[in-house]
Amino acid sequence: MERAALLGFPKVATGHYARAGFDRETGRWLLRKALDDSKDQSYVLYGLTQEELSKTLFPLGDLDKKEVRRLASERGLVNAEKPDSQDICFVMNGKYQDFLEAIGAGGPPGDIVTLSGAVICGHKGVHRYTVGQRRGIDIPASRRLYVIAVDAVANTVTVGPEDDLFFKEAIVSELNLVSIGKLSAPMEVEAKIRYRQAQFPAIIEPWEGGRVKLSFKEPQRAVAPGQAAVFYQGDLVVGGGTIERAC
Repeated sequence: MERAALLGFPKVATGHYARAGFDRETGRWLLRKALDDSKDQSYVLYGLTQEELSKTLFPLGDLDKKEVRRLASERGLVNAEKPDSQDICFVMNGKYQDFLEAIGAGGPPGDIVTLSGAVICGHKGVHRYTVGQRRGIDIPASRRLYVIAVDAVANTVTVGPEDDLFFKEAIVSELNLVSIGKLSAPMEVEAKIRYRQAQFPAIIEPWEGGRVKLSFKEPQRAVAPGQAAVFYQGDLVVGGGTIERAC
């Protein structure tokens, strides 16, 4: 895969940990995981188009974080020893739920319901809940309850036992393919459905409406609609999209 020799200008250099380059055999720009797997950010970059990849530089992709800090220190950069960002990096204090409410983006109160639709109690806004969550629900029950689904349109939070969090498949929409131009047949990949997660074996296949059906070799916990599903083959990003629903 070619890199700097094929880079035209103007370019945008970003501090994300990932790698990109041009593949002469396929005629496509490719996105790969960073060499430092613990800092890899390719999961959040899957949406870059071919044009955008052709104009983007990832100078940190071939370095680990210790080397980056050393180079920054040698050059007297003030952020050489700055702590790593956690959660949403621009929320300096408190929780992101509080931040959303402070800027007027929090949701109104609504109902917490069972899988059958029975109302258990109220909630303080769907932005305070995420699929798979157990703590903070504050519902007295004889067994542990988890957030199974969050419906912003209906303004409901559905809770149930942990067994109901596991799914074998998901429908993925808003697809962006990177290493291939079109998915015309089932393909074996490794997938990620959240940022801090190891890749797991899966199969993607074309689905109606330009979507993709993602089938897991083993049931996956907390498959959350709205979250990104990214497909890999080794360190190569095949593509990804938005989880529309789990099934």
